[in-house]
Amino acid sequence: MRESILIVDDETGVRTSLQGILGDEGYQADAVESGEACLAALEKGRYDLVLLDVWLPQMDGLTTLSRIRTLDPDLPVVVISGHGSIETAVKAVRMGAQDFVEKPLSLEKTLLVVRNALRQRKLEAENRALKQQVEHRWVMVGESAGLRALRAEIAQAAPSNGRVLIYGENGTGKELVARNIHVGSLRADGPFVEVNCAAIPEELIESELFGHTRGAFTGALTTKKGKFELADGGTLFLDEVGDMSLKTQAKVLRVLQEQKVEPVGGTSSITVDVRVIAATNKRLENEIRKAAFREDLYFRLNVIPFQVPPLRDRREDVPLLARHFIAELSAEYGKRPKDLAAEALDVLLAHHWPGNVRELRNIIERLVIMTPGDRIEARHLPGGLLAGTPPGEPSASGGSPPPLLGEFPSLAAAREDFEKRYIWKKYQECGGNMSRTAEMLQVERSNLYRKMKAYGLLPARRGEALESA
Repeated sequence: MRESILIVDDETGVRTSLQGILGDEGYQADAVESGEACLAALEKGRYDLVLLDVWLPQMDGLTTLSRIRTLDPDLPVVVISGHGSIETAVKAVRMGAQDFVEKPLSLEKTLLVVRNALRQRKLEAENRALKQQVEHRWVMVGESAGLRALRAEIAQAAPSNGRVLIYGENGTGKELVARNIHVGSLRADGPFVEVNCAAIPEELIESELFGHTRGAFTGALTTKKGKFELADGGTLFLDEVGDMSLKTQAKVLRVLQEQKVEPVGGTSSITVDVRVIAATNKRLENEIRKAAFREDLYFRLNVIPFQVPPLRDRREDVPLLARHFIAELSAEYGKRPKDLAAEALDVLLAHHWPGNVRELRNIIERLVIMTPGDRIEARHLPGGLLAGTPPGEPSASGGSPPPLLGEFPSLAAAREDFEKRYIWKKYQECGGNMSRTAEMLQVERSNLYRKMKAYGLLPARRGEALESA
């Protein structure tokens, strides 16, 4: 479809010339002789650009521009200015015109300005579409009393600059809450930068948070900005803040107090303006008693506390979430959305959901991919759903039995299978709490996180909005 341009000029020669030039370039060009005719044309049809003369009979160009902005605030307007009217053209740009060209018109310059204005319009439209997609991705689905209360708290707290501490089990959607706070804040146009404190090795976390200079340590081949600096003017989300070492906690506390960061290896500080939102699946009060978390940092972070309810406490949201994930994942995989049978929904409602919303999303993703036909029946659900085992794993009440020893191709494969099953069993025993699982297994939490991800016990990349929650 050709891009359409409306030419508004009281000179017949200018209108005819511009129509011919723009038509030769492949544009659909219409022309009118007055501001009144311009507004009438815009009310009747759709245009991608208006070329507007400043000097017009009766309704002048500036008044016409003001009316155009009322009709369509996003419609780009390029002003045509005659000799001695540059000051008026500049005023028009301040009123919202995209650009201006001077008479006598230069063919090359006019075409360049038109192309740039149309390209800018396209980029802005794409940016709006992407922003809508992002906002849709982070929508909070559910109508339970707990979720309605949480949304109300977010709406009240978001416009402030108060620091937020989000509590909740793994998989409940703590990052989702953080992103909704950011979107509803005065910093919504600024960056949202996240850091998973549990997934970054201790020796690298300071570099990640504060940045480093070239040569600060082995492997620091270039200067790197830290997350605090990248989040300047926006929001920094510290996920699993309870897993941060005491040494790093002390440095974060100093940044919160002074609003300045000093890169590793640097000699000067950088001032930052950052709103910090933190999240944890631990009770930090207990960590303080164990001397594992600084009390002064806790009070700095816990200005506005949020508690994200587990899915088992809002089971009435399961049908809405399931259908939301079916629609979202079907679109992602290019499939027609499937119907969810009542019997299948009953099974989902009866499940305890130790993995919370993350677990539900994973199950729905598998069903969208693997279920034949257009309807998800109870028989399509993972055999281990009621037994509390992960999708695809054997359960005590059904499914395939574990392979016999002789069916493993090697000792390494048998060892890997045992480790995977053992980790998942302990993870379930700990109620889906990765920190407690790591303590039980006597391994570093970051190592457990990477191992579970490698074994497919955590969601794929696109699900990490909930994975880090």
